[in-house]
Amino acid sequence: MTTPPAEENPAEDDGFRFKVEVQVRFRDLDAMNHVNNAVYMTYFEIARLAFWAEVAGEHDASSRGLILAEQTCTYRSPARHNEILDVWLKPTAMRRSSFVYRYKITERASKRLIATGRSVQVAYDYEAERSVPLKPEYRAALEKAAGQPLPTEE
Repeated sequence: MTTPPAEENPAEDDGFRFKVEVQVRFRDLDAMNHVNNAVYMTYFEIARLAFWAEVAGEHDASSRGLILAEQTCTYRSPARHNEILDVWLKPTAMRRSSFVYRYKITERASKRLIATGRSVQVAYDYEAERSVPLKPEYRAALEKAAGQPLPTEE
């Protein structure tokens, strides 16, 4: 799931260092025979889960105490059945109890830009039903994965 060296990685220029591969399945398609708009949110989720497992070593999403607060997607080009997509993810900002990811989806063979996105994750105490400060180890893992200190606002 980690990326190849920079000379093989066109997204490296954008600061994207992590990617996960997704093959477009028949069930992802809509009546127009391209990936349904809602499925891109699932592709972002696949990248988030794989990213967190790699950078923090946590494979059980329920143990993290994180909740998705916001998510957007900008569609650039339709993805079609059997295409291989690279879903790129990078952390871009941190606040007291939240952090931001940016996404880029490209089609592997042509390098065509399929979509871009953004999401905000919040450290959350499910019992108390409120946000809590990000754990120091999460802050460290995000900055290590970003390869630089993260700004506090975006």
